[in-house]
Parts: sequence; structure tokens; C-alpha cells
Amino acid sequence: MTNKQKNDYKELEELMAAQGGSYDGDLISRAYEYCVTMHSGQKRWTNEEYYVHPVNVAKIVISLGMDSQSIAASLLHDVVEDTDATLDDIKRLFGEEVALIVDGVTKIGKISINSKEQAQAESLRKMLIAMGKDIRVIIIKLADRLHNMRTLDAIPEYKQRDKSLETLEIYAPIAHRLGIRSLKEELEDLAIKHLDPVAYAEIEESLIVRRAQRESILSEIKGRIEMRLKEEMPGVNMQFQGRVKSVYGIYRKMYLQNKSFDEIYDIYAIRIITDTVNDCYNVLGIMHDMFRPIPNRFKDYISTPKPNMYQSLHTTVISREGVPFEIQIRTAEMHHTAEYGIAAHWKYKEGLKDDDKSLERRLAWIRQILESSEVSGDTSELVRSIKVDLSQEDVFAVTPRGDVINLPVGSTVVDFAFAIHSKVGEKMIGAKADGKIVPINHEIKTGEVIEIMTTNQPGHGPSRDWMNIAVTNSAKTKIRSWFKKEKREENIETGRTELEKELRRNGINLTDTEFAEMTADLARRMHYSEVDEFFSAIGYGGLLISRIMPRIRDDYNKRQNAAKVPEFSDVQPKTTASPEGVVVDGIDNCLIRLSRCCSPLPGDEIIGYITRGHGVSIHKRDCNNVPKDISSDPEPERWIPAHWEGGKREYFISTVRIHSVDRDGLLADIMSVAYNMRLAVHAMNAQKTAGGNCVISIIINTESVEHLASIIAQIEKVSGVFGVERVVK
Repeated sequence: MTNKQKNDYKELEELMAAQGGSYDGDLISRAYEYCVTMHSGQKRWTNEEYYVHPVNVAKIVISLGMDSQSIAASLLHDVVEDTDATLDDIKRLFGEEVALIVDGVTKIGKISINSKEQAQAESLRKMLIAMGKDIRVIIIKLADRLHNMRTLDAIPEYKQRDKSLETLEIYAPIAHRLGIRSLKEELEDLAIKHLDPVAYAEIEESLIVRRAQRESILSEIKGRIEMRLKEEMPGVNMQFQGRVKSVYGIYRKMYLQNKSFDEIYDIYAIRIITDTVNDCYNVLGIMHDMFRPIPNRFKDYISTPKPNMYQSLHTTVISREGVPFEIQIRTAEMHHTAEYGIAAHWKYKEGLKDDDKSLERRLAWIRQILESSEVSGDTSELVRSIKVDLSQEDVFAVTPRGDVINLPVGSTVVDFAFAIHSKVGEKMIGAKADGKIVPINHEIKTGEVIEIMTTNQPGHGPSRDWMNIAVTNSAKTKIRSWFKKEKREENIETGRTELEKELRRNGINLTDTEFAEMTADLARRMHYSEVDEFFSAIGYGGLLISRIMPRIRDDYNKRQNAAKVPEFSDVQPKTTASPEGVVVDGIDNCLIRLSRCCSPLPGDEIIGYITRGHGVSIHKRDCNNVPKDISSDPEPERWIPAHWEGGKREYFISTVRIHSVDRDGLLADIMSVAYNMRLAVHAMNAQKTAGGNCVISIIINTESVEHLASIIAQIEKVSGVFGVERVVK
């Protein structure tokens, strides 16, 4: 090994020594040497040796206090996928346990936020199944994602945004549910840094400007607190810490709740760690005596833990200097759980038994999400479950019997009823909150006592409107399931009516025979046993019409154009270009049009397709509608060579999409670029987006791919613009 490789391993040893506990040094050493050997010669996108990545993943895993098998697996997590090593090799050299973890990480694969929803859902399903078998799989995957995010600046901007969005919507919510605060907050901060760099910089600057002043005041306050607690509670062990809210936590409140930086009261917090639960409540009483508490800002997560087992007392108070700050009070055990989540109670490290019920309860949400998707029959439910059910903060409501129900913020009494039991939701006729009757769409607040009123009247069930009222994916799935089982005939009729209505809206006119043929073909291709089952799925919401309309429109257009195919066999080779500047080999005097699906420009490699009745359609060679292997196409003779005519100045319509911070004068600056480059602007459309940003679409004349690239480069220089892309319709 080189000196650098030896030093890298020494750093691993130092981290393990700092963690304490016992490690299998021989296993980890052999895994490190195997990792270095197998990845030899490979480079990362940062241009550093590839082995550096798994070593950094291992460092993160060690910092979480994981066991020797986890550390070894993190060092080996890419060797099966990226080298000649096989799973059998890993099993033979490092044991079955390590091999199973490596296999789980490898099977998860990459989740692409830009992929089709069904493919993304299948990747998520694999992840959840792997987590259910051994939670160490996802902990390593989260560490892998964290190191990739730390080195994200080395890849193109559009990939940075894709990975950041994927991290924010998938990985951070899972880290949150597992209670691994350090991973969750860093993943969120790194994601928002690339998704909204202007806002990120603004928040960082605000923290720096106010830090010295606030830290001075909080230091003085902390000293007073320590002195008072030593007087009131002598002999009780206590630790005092300061905490600054994460950038993403501040971002959510500033841009999603429309608050200014100074309106956020929990940016700075003092954390008091003591020995027992009784000590926590005693400290709370003293704090409320020392400072004035802000109303409705007290949260008791000790008596009502969060779903990820987080426990602490939170109260927001105002000092005599008028500075609002948060005080968090917890025991040492609660603090360990808050920092490391599920890794803090790791059964392999602590020697817990395999049938440990605590760990099983903490992972119950994985089983619930998988079961929900199985009930609905739609694996894309997984994506919605992660994005909705796991990514939001929770509210805690209480049943009349005293049971606590955790739900995402914004949940209604419909969600509450189905969270208790499917039968309760199905028989609900009304609800009370704190003894008062409330509407079905009443949003639950933490601490409310919710009573669900039910009926045993035969035939009663949910209303279809509840689908729009429910927030949680679980409740929506159960409502759809009820309609699927109980209202089949109604679903069939509703589905047929909705489909016919959507066809008319899209200008698709079919005879009764054509409609029957089309729906029968759709049902067969979508694996429904009969047409009525297909209609029923639309009726109860299991199949969205928006997902099948593109296919229906394509089929309809093919039917309409099936009668005529132009004959080109006798045409002489073409020597002159069309008005579009395209030369199609072997065809002359024929209508030629540039395909809208890929909007080719001069400089793009192109190919022609002989359509039925509409001449030749010109596509980019890498267009999704062009087969990679023309010979594999059912009608290869329809594809014909084409190229751009050189030396002739032609203009082509192009659409450019601009992502920017919304600010005064932005449109004027963009139009100034167009004026200076002598561009003809045909249309412009601006739309606000979340977080104070906007999206601008501009339709312009361009000469070629190179010309368009220079236009994009100039627009990217405009202040506030953080993304420009060519739109392919």
C-alpha cells in the first residue's frame, strides 16, 4: 500500500479508538485491503482514487457507532457492482453476514427522480425490503449518499439538482424516520445548497451576522441557568450545550411559512442534559420561573415520543434582553437516541436479542408502507408514502381512551379515523375535537382529543370526497381499497364515464366499436383480466387517467393515419435541402417537418421517419422515439438517413427554460441579453415557484446547437439565474 493508503487506514483506526468499544480489527483490515486492491485504477468524478469513497463512507458509519460487520460492508459496498468481485467472493473472504449486507446495498441500486414513476417505486420497494431484513443496509446507503452529496460540486449542475431533489424527497425523510439527526440535517442542508443556492447563501450570511451578538447573549444566559440549577438542584449531574438550527430548518420556516429570519424563535437553543425524567420536569419548572415562556411554544416529546423515538422537552422563552430562544431538556439516554437514532440502540453492538421488540416496533413503518402498496396494487404508492407520510413533521392527537396517534402535519379527522383502524374509518359519520363537533376536513392540532363517531348502519361507507380530504397515503389507500371491494358496479360505471369524458376533452371521437376495441386492448396491455376491471380501477382511483392518456392519444393518431402511406420507391436521391435546411437521402419534393418530441437543431445528428400521410418527420438520432438498433424496429424501412445542409443560414424555433430567484428587473435583464445577441423573441412566460423562485420560458430564433449553447451561457450570467435548459417538447 502507498503512504496515503496507510494514512487513510490509520484515520479509520483512530476513529474507532475514539468511539470506544471492541472491533474486529482483522476483519476491518482485510476489508480495507480488499477494497483498495479491487478499486485500483478506478477514479471518482472528483478525480481522486475510487477507494477514497468507501473509506469515507466507513468513517461516517463508524461515527454512528455501528459494528464491525457494518464497517467492513461499507468498505466493500461497491466492489460487487463496480469490480470483478462476486458475492460468493465476499461470502468466502468475509463471512455470510457481511455478504448479506453488501448484497442488500447492491440490490437497492440507484433511485432516479427523473425515471418513470413505476421504476422509481420498484427501486424504493427494494430498499424497504432490504431495510426490513437488516437495517444496517440503509444506514450504509445513507452514509454513501451523504459522502456523494459532500462531493457534489464535481458533477454537472443539472445532475447536482437531480441528486439534491432525490436526497430531499427520499433519503432525508428515511434518515428522519430512523432518527439519525446528524445525517438528516446534513443531507437537507447540502440538498438545499444546490437546489436554492441564493437562499442558502442568504441564510448563512444572516447566521454569521447575528452569531457573535447572539452567542454572547446566550453564553451569559447559559451561565445564569447553570448557577440557578446548581442552587435549586444540588448534586444532580447536568450538561449544557448550545445548538444552532440547521440551514434547511430555517429555510422551511422562512420560505414555506413566509417568516423573516427574526421571526424564527428556535434558531438558537440551549440544551440541558440530566439523569432522570423527574429531573427534566424539575428543570422545566425552574426555567419557566426564570424566563417568560412564549404561549403555545411548549412541546412534551417525553410523554409523547415522536415516531422515530425522539424524546425531549422543548420550550421557547424570552430573556430579559428580549431575545427569544429555545430550551431543550432531556436525559443522557434520550440525547444519545436523538443524535444517533436507531444506531443508538443497535442490537448487534449492545448485545440485544434478535427478537428485541423495541427494534421491531421502530421498524413497523416499513412494513406498513409495503402493506399499503400491496393493498392498493399500485407500487407507485411507495413514492407518495415516502414523500408525504415520512417527510413532514408530526402532530400528536389523543383518542378518548388516552392512546396517542401520530400523524403528519395537516392531517384531518379522516386520517385519524383510518389510523385507528380501517373499520373505524369506514363507519365514520362525524368527529369531535376536545368535545366539540368538527367538520370532516378539520385539521388536527397537537394535544387535541379526537373522538370518531361511527354507525353500524348497513351499507354505510366512505365518501369519494374523502380522497381529497385525506392527507396520509395510508388513509387514501384504505379508502380506495373499500371502494374497490364494496362498490364494484358503481366503480365500473364511474370509470367508464370519466374515461369517455376525458376522451371528449382531448378531441378523441370513437365509435362504440372502436371504443370497445381500444379499452379491451388497454386492459390486456395493462394486465387486467377484463375490461370491467380496467374501468373499476379508474373508478376507485387505483388507475389515474392522466397516466394512460398519452398512450390513448398515440393509438388514436395511428388509427387516424393508418390509411395512407406515401410511396417513395421511385424518387431520385435528393440533392437540395428543404426549407428547414434538411437533406433527406433518396426523397425529393416531400413534406419535411422537424419533430416536436426532440426539436432537432443544426449540429444535432438526425434521422428521418416516413410517416403515414404526413411526409418525413426529422428526429435527433438519440431521441427516445428512435430505436437504438433500427433493424430491431417492426418497420425498419421507414427510417431513412438525413443530414443538415451546410453553408445556409437558417433560423429555428427553440424554447429555453430559465430557473431563477424572483426579483425586480429580472425580465428586463433577460430581454437585454436577447437584444444584445440580436435574438428574435416570439413569446415569454414567467411563473412563480416555491421558495421565492420563478421559472421563465422563452421562445427564440436560433441558428444551431452551438448558437443555442452560447445563448444559454449568456443567460446563465444574469444575476439570480441558477439554471438554464433547452426544452424538448
